[in-house]
Amino acid sequence: MVGERKPICRTYLMCPPRFFRVEYVINPWMDTTVPVDADLAVKQWERLREILIELGHTVHVLDPDPGLPDMVFAANGAFTVDGVAYGARFRHPQRSAEAAAHRAFYAGQGWPHTEPVEINEGEGDFAYLPGKGMVLAGYGFRTAPPAHAEAAETLSRPVVSLRLTDPRFYHLDTALAAIDDHTVAYYPGAFSAPSQRVLRQLFPDAVLADEADALDFGLNLVSDGRHVLLNSDATALATKLAAAGFTPIPVELSELKKGGGSVKCCIAELRP
Repeated sequence: MVGERKPICRTYLMCPPRFFRVEYVINPWMDTTVPVDADLAVKQWERLREILIELGHTVHVLDPDPGLPDMVFAANGAFTVDGVAYGARFRHPQRSAEAAAHRAFYAGQGWPHTEPVEINEGEGDFAYLPGKGMVLAGYGFRTAPPAHAEAAETLSRPVVSLRLTDPRFYHLDTALAAIDDHTVAYYPGAFSAPSQRVLRQLFPDAVLADEADALDFGLNLVSDGRHVLLNSDATALATKLAAAGFTPIPVELSELKKGGGSVKCCIAELRP
């Protein structure tokens, strides 16, 4: 029997989608011919932020820039461990200026911030498992493999590289999520065969998502160790998480899915 899981109060960074729109295509989900309901996007984002606050978490808010429509996907701006921020360097020029906004935030908070040499997209491609003392890092579409060594050096943590092979899962956080300090949920089909073997060895008790829930951005989730906020369309994964002793909280983010993101894309965790 699974014992009661204990939530951990966390600190997050989010950016409202006040200027969110799909005006270019840099992932398979974006379609400039599909209209975005800007007001609904803001309402859905606000509800996500409210849930985090209701659960006792602290949420910092980054001011959006009207010229950067993807700033709502705040997870991509940096990756933090033990009060150190490893900054982002975006692959696509449409998002490159976001890195400076995140750098300014961390400077204002007094956090050491390392400016990267290598291309990486923050928590989009990095996940931290404190209980295992390791970082999982994705590559194949956005983050360059040499960034994994740069992150290890910056954050003083071992980094395990995982190759993404399906372009629909262009960031690690669309295919894998930490659901507590030791445990992950992931979709095997998003990874190369060798990376699948690594994941099976490291996480024999992982929660496995099926393709349908992965395509519904179910793995683009945020967990405090008990409560798991995930896209409301990922119903089968929610059932699996509940069976594993977690408390799933469905969140409707239909408008932000049009940009190729969901819950986790909107939330950067700040680990002091």
